[in-house]
Amino acid sequence: MNFRYLLPGLLLCAVAFAQTQPDGEEHAQHQHTPPPAQEQPKPPDPQKKQEEPPQKPPEAQPEHQHEGMAGMEQAAKPAREPHRMASGTAWQPDSTPAYMWMTERAKWTLMAHGNLFLTFNHQGGPRGAGKFESMNWAMFMEQHRLGPGTIEFRQMFSAEALTVPHPGFPQLFQTGETYRNQPLVDHQHPHDLFGEISVLYSVPISKKVSWHIYGAPVGEPALGPVAFMHRGSAAEIPSAPLSHHLQDATHITAGVITTGLTVGKVRGEVSVFNGREPDQVRQTIDFGPLDSWSARVSVRPSKDWSLQYSYGHIHDQEIHAGEPGDTNRQTASVSYNRPLTGGNWATSLIWGRNHKQLKNTTQNSYLLESIVNFKSRNYAYTRLELVDKDELFPAVPLPRPQFRVGGYTFGGIRDLVQNAKMQMGVGADVTFYSKPSALDAVYGENPVSFRVFLRFRPGRMEHHH
Repeated sequence: MNFRYLLPGLLLCAVAFAQTQPDGEEHAQHQHTPPPAQEQPKPPDPQKKQEEPPQKPPEAQPEHQHEGMAGMEQAAKPAREPHRMASGTAWQPDSTPAYMWMTERAKWTLMAHGNLFLTFNHQGGPRGAGKFESMNWAMFMEQHRLGPGTIEFRQMFSAEALTVPHPGFPQLFQTGETYRNQPLVDHQHPHDLFGEISVLYSVPISKKVSWHIYGAPVGEPALGPVAFMHRGSAAEIPSAPLSHHLQDATHITAGVITTGLTVGKVRGEVSVFNGREPDQVRQTIDFGPLDSWSARVSVRPSKDWSLQYSYGHIHDQEIHAGEPGDTNRQTASVSYNRPLTGGNWATSLIWGRNHKQLKNTTQNSYLLESIVNFKSRNYAYTRLELVDKDELFPAVPLPRPQFRVGGYTFGGIRDLVQNAKMQMGVGADVTFYSKPSALDAVYGENPVSFRVFLRFRPGRMEHHH
């Protein structure tokens, strides 16, 4: 595939946001200027003392005069601060870096962010392949006060249906969904053109209690951790986890309603949604009945930590891949983020389990991923996972054999361009595997895969407190 089809302009449609971004430095410091000396005569004057208090109230007003990021973040606060933005209604640690453009217009807070990878991907072994590809997405958000709360609209798009090589992104041991009428094995599917079209309304009930409702023709139910595309610990990694379909695969669901309560640092929520994964036509919305449900409890004990446990019953999840039957999914995750001098450290530990009722089989997955940003422009990352796979041989009649495989990725990125509006980095990674010896004849004894890529995204937005 030629790079001219990789649509590097996908994210440029949001440049208007960057061009209108205020500087954030125009603070009303003149409020703190002391009065001229001649207005303070040596003999104390009681009349003067009574005139001083009226001059102090303006000092409480500078926050209303800020035209920069801090003022915009304050406007968005009733819903979610921009650096908490994740996927659906999932929580990241508050201190997670945000790479986005943001501005305020006519009392609307407008945000745009995304990621674009241009990659040469080589997967090793007899089942491997080498292809040029692009994983990409862009998201837009609009927030506004509405009555006692805040309303937020979101739209997420991806051009991967145009930038994916045939028959999908090569990835050893990856399974799940279909593409071009084929169950995908050793390939990751492209994401749908419409990744999210949603509305979220949040209402404070008291100082520590708030209620929210989320609805989406395309969106994410309260099931699983933050989706890998938005997760701080995966932001530099240009591939999906092998455990994606046991953990966060419901991040694109055609029909979702979620509601929940947040009490202090704890949030409980429930969802009803359409359980079927997307079909092979990636430019349409695959509407269906809201026949599945989930529940999730999330905890944010401090600004650097977030935890969640979720359970869901998914109806006919793999029906498009020729596997009817319901799936019960459990997930648990712990995410930690620590700002560093000149960088950041983001880590997630995730467990996901599918129990397929028709076949009465259970698959587990375990994932540890971490990214260290140091000396501003440098990133080192790893993703380590063990996954049970029962779809490696779709032509074999049910019940199919199940294998535990491991993927161990190590890589890094160096930003060549890094400013308030854009970051462009060059990176590479290598992946090693573990597997049962029964798979040696198909995958080779020691396959090794690697990627070399460019990464483009908006500049980092500084947190304001």
